[in-house]
Amino acid sequence: MPALSLGEDDAFDTSGLELPGWRHVYSGKVRDLYEPDLPAVGGVHPLGDVVLVVASDRVSAFDHVLSPGIPDKGVVLTQLSLWWFDQLADLVPNHVVSTAVSALPGDGLVPDVVAGRAMICRRLDMFPVECVARGYLTGSGLAEYRAGGAVCGVVLPEGLVDGSRLPEPVFTPATKAAVGEHDENVTFDAVAVQIGVEDASRLRDLTLAVYARAEAIARERGVILADTKLEFGVDRDTGETVLGDEVLTPDSSRFWPADQWEPGRSQPSFDKQFVRDWLASPASGWDRASDTTLPSLPADVVARTRARYLEAYERLTGSPLA
Repeated sequence: MPALSLGEDDAFDTSGLELPGWRHVYSGKVRDLYEPDLPAVGGVHPLGDVVLVVASDRVSAFDHVLSPGIPDKGVVLTQLSLWWFDQLADLVPNHVVSTAVSALPGDGLVPDVVAGRAMICRRLDMFPVECVARGYLTGSGLAEYRAGGAVCGVVLPEGLVDGSRLPEPVFTPATKAAVGEHDENVTFDAVAVQIGVEDASRLRDLTLAVYARAEAIARERGVILADTKLEFGVDRDTGETVLGDEVLTPDSSRFWPADQWEPGRSQPSFDKQFVRDWLASPASGWDRASDTTLPSLPADVVARTRARYLEAYERLTGSPLA
C-alpha cells in the first residue's frame, strides 16, 4: 500500500492528481472526490453507482486550509473511519463498497497510488445537515450556552463550564457551509422544517445511537468522546438512511485523554490542536480578522500534530497504523 507513508517527511499531495479509471470532480478542505471515468458507450462501473473518496493530508483551521499538510493524516482518517464503520455496522449501514486495490490500471478499483487513504463508496443523496452529538460542553456549544443557557434550542443546566459533562448527550445539528465558511448551529425544529419531521427524527436518533456506542468504546480505551459530527444520506436504490463521509475521526470529533479531563479549562485533545493554538498565537504573526496570507506551519507543529493523529488511531483501535 504505497500511500501508507509512515516514517516519511512529506505530506501526500493530491492536487492535480490523475487516477486511472477515475475523473476528479470535487475537492473539499481535506477530501477529493472522483467519479468513474467510463467508456462513452455502454460503460457501467462493476460496483454500481459509486464514487472514489480520497483523503489528502491537508489540514485546516479556522476554516482555512494551511500548508504544509500533516504526513499520514489522510491514511489515519480513512483507516480509522473504516474501523469505526465496522463497530457501528449493526446500528446503521454505511457507504463503503470496497477498498480493494487495483491490479490493472482502469479496472475500477482503488488506484495503487492512493491505497490506504481511499474508499470506493456508494453515491448517496446527502441530507443538507451536519448531525452533531455532544456529550460534553465546549467549542461553539459552550459559546452558545454562555450567551443564552442553551445549545441549538436545548436548554442546559446552570453552572456548566468548558469541558463539563452534560446530563445526557444532546443532538445539536448545524447547516452545511461551503469551503471557507462557518457551519451554523440550528434547532431540531429548523431541521424538521427543512427535511421533514420523520427524517429529522431518524437522523437525531441515529446520531445519538452512534454517539452512545462510540463514547462507550472510546471510554474503555481511556479516551473521552466529547462530541462528534456525522453525515447521512439516502441510498438511491434501497431508500435506506446511510452513514456517509468520514466517521469518528480526529477531524470530525473531539477526543480527549480521560486521565487529563479537568472541567473549567480547555482540554488537551487528539487532533489538530497544535495547529489551531499556533495559528492563534503571536508566533504565527497571523491576524484572524484580516485577509492576510496564512503562514506556513513550522516543522515542529507538523510533527507534533502528526503524532497526535497516530496516537488517536492507536489508542482507539488498539493497534499502530501499519
